[in-house]
Amino acid sequence: MSLGPAVAAVRRAAASMRHPLVLVDGPSGAGKTTFAAALIEAWPGRSPRLVRVDEAIPGWPGLHRGSARLGRSLIAPHLRGGAGTVHRWDWLADRPGALRRMTPGRALIVEGCGAFQVGRCRPDAIRVWLDAPYAIRRRRALERDRGAFDPHWEEWEADWRRHRLRTAAHRSPALRVRLAD
Repeated sequence: MSLGPAVAAVRRAAASMRHPLVLVDGPSGAGKTTFAAALIEAWPGRSPRLVRVDEAIPGWPGLHRGSARLGRSLIAPHLRGGAGTVHRWDWLADRPGALRRMTPGRALIVEGCGAFQVGRCRPDAIRVWLDAPYAIRRRRALERDRGAFDPHWEEWEADWRRHRLRTAAHRSPALRVRLAD
């Protein structure tokens, strides 16, 4: 499925939900941020809140731990109608950052590597899996971060692959979007 039809499919699925949760997952450079932006732009009425998983990942090898923690602090309270929190990570200082509180009552989009893990306690969540060929993903990710990501690409990709094997998220029922150039 391509970007436009996938956005339309998510909007249709969300229309019948009171407080939809949309999980946008896939490897780095696959187009998750682009998809989330297009979805927010097309969202009818009040815009959904957006949480990027990488806000809460504690460093380069922390994907699995960070996504599981975000599920407990954000999605579990959201499921009960309560306020959730995002324990942010300060990537420049390589240490914990500010706490972000998320009040309930609006649609929520969780975007990033590990998003399916974040929302695993919500079987009713709308899941979107994005992918692209490795060479395209790598180029996009490295261009996007203007060199800051370059020394960490291999470490991040290895952590992502471990997380993917551990969770088998790529096998979850989801809308599948493959973006090429």
